[in-house]
Amino acid sequence: MSAGGYDILTAGWLRRAGAVLLAVCVAMVPLAPAAADSDVEVVIGNMRFEPSAVTIKAGTTVTWVNREKRTNHSVLFEQENNLESDRLFPGETYRRTFDRPGAYPYRCGPHPEMRGLIEVIE
Repeated sequence: MSAGGYDILTAGWLRRAGAVLLAVCVAMVPLAPAAADSDVEVVIGNMRFEPSAVTIKAGTTVTWVNREKRTNHSVLFEQENNLESDRLFPGETYRRTFDRPGAYPYRCGPHPEMRGLIEVIE
């Protein structure tokens, strides 16, 4: 049909189909798995770690994400025989699981003024 029938019917059907699809998606949201309590994210941006200090339970994994536009960074634990991540270019991540309680100060390898602390409790 022309503008008087077919297009209007098609548009109405598309609206109903879209509404049904949206309702199904919204209904499924509670079924999606929630983020695990054992994961924490530290964002690297504006030449700092955010948050700069994190308190976590033993067994938690921390993920550092470089959100800079051009700068690369690393995560360096000087008190642990200089354990250091590879250089993290924009968009890259580094993950570490902390199994033992204690304080884990760290800094950025190429930018020593950037500092952070992971405090692990039981």
